[in-house]
Amino acid sequence: MSNSLKAVTPKANQEQAQPPYAGQAKAGAGMDRKLAKKKNVWPKLVLSVATLGFVLWLGVNISQQTGGKVLAINSERVVISTVTSGTFEDFIPVRGRIAPAKTLYLDAIEGGRVERILVEDGAALAAGDLIVELSNASLQLSVLGNEARVAEQLNNMRSIELNLEQNRLRHKRNLIDIEYQIKLLTRQVAREQELVASGAVSKSQFDDTRDTLQWYINQREVTLESQASDTRMQESQLVFLKQTGERLESNLAISRENLENMNVRAPVAGKLSGFNVEVGQSIGRGERLGQIDTPNDYKVTAFIDEFYLGRVDLGQQASYEQYPLTISKIYPQVQNGQFEVDFTFAGEQPSGIRRGQTVQTKLTLGDASKALLLPNGAFYQDTGGNWVFVVAPGSSEAIKRTVRLGRRNNQFIEVLDGLEQGEQVITSPYTSYRDIERLALSDK
Repeated sequence: MSNSLKAVTPKANQEQAQPPYAGQAKAGAGMDRKLAKKKNVWPKLVLSVATLGFVLWLGVNISQQTGGKVLAINSERVVISTVTSGTFEDFIPVRGRIAPAKTLYLDAIEGGRVERILVEDGAALAAGDLIVELSNASLQLSVLGNEARVAEQLNNMRSIELNLEQNRLRHKRNLIDIEYQIKLLTRQVAREQELVASGAVSKSQFDDTRDTLQWYINQREVTLESQASDTRMQESQLVFLKQTGERLESNLAISRENLENMNVRAPVAGKLSGFNVEVGQSIGRGERLGQIDTPNDYKVTAFIDEFYLGRVDLGQQASYEQYPLTISKIYPQVQNGQFEVDFTFAGEQPSGIRRGQTVQTKLTLGDASKALLLPNGAFYQDTGGNWVFVVAPGSSEAIKRTVRLGRRNNQFIEVLDGLEQGEQVITSPYTSYRDIERLALSDK
């Protein structure tokens, strides 16, 4: 037992005598042999970032060079037109409708019941021809009452005129009597004045005769003044009565005319249309019975897009086949994006046209001029003429390009800037290409 202790003790002492780090150095040496040497990764990271930046820069440049968004389409689904040089005719096609040049409407001045119909719709009428007879009992009674009132007023007026005339004659008769008495008394005063000196006539008698003469002289002055005043009043009253009588007679004439208008007649010669009434039908005041169109005299009415409102004016020329037309009336009200105009034939009218017929006219907006021409197409509604897709020469792609377009007709659009003669442009609709910068054309 002591031997074993002795054997162990020296070893322990020996381990204690070793330095503390000696065993650690040996353990660390074993670990260095198992691990690989650590490498530096920064150069590879920098190279990767640089490569990625270069790729992005290259992609941006390629995108800018190729025009941004690209869409592949079948070339057979688009229309490609060529820019040409030629004469631009500034006109627009206008579809119009044949209408009578003048139309007179038949309206019932007074309402009534239809008693008799003398013509049918579509009949050719002469001025004054009877069309339909109406009856109105209340209107007839009203006319009779007006006639009675007018007759009464006229009788009253005649009575007043008679009284005024009698008053005038009475004044005239009084003046004659006064003048006669003045003449007699003037002679009597002259005689008595001579007799007063001889005593044959008393002084008092002479004074009485002289006073009587003066009374008649004063009476004559008053009568003359009264006659003048009455004359002025009579004249003004007669003028008033005359005017009143004329108004009464005019009212009576209107009442009789309204009664006569119950028999509807054609005011002018023409063709009756829109006439659709039946016997026994009640017609209201102002109700339309039909219309009379001037025979063999027509005009063309048409609706034009409001885009041309500022370029259309009275007297502007148009044509239907070989027949010239002139704008005679413009209706400025715009409805549903259109305004209405009337065309009249400047000379001879076509022989085969009928009311309501639709015709194709050509409205000239300006003079013809030399210009670059691009065939008109549906693309204009999508771009407003601000840009187009131009097919690159010798390639199968179309690139978006800003242009400036001018006037247009149903065939061509005037090119002002951005295109050259011979270039090809897609003129079909751009509805699906508004956000695209480049079209790749293919056969599939």
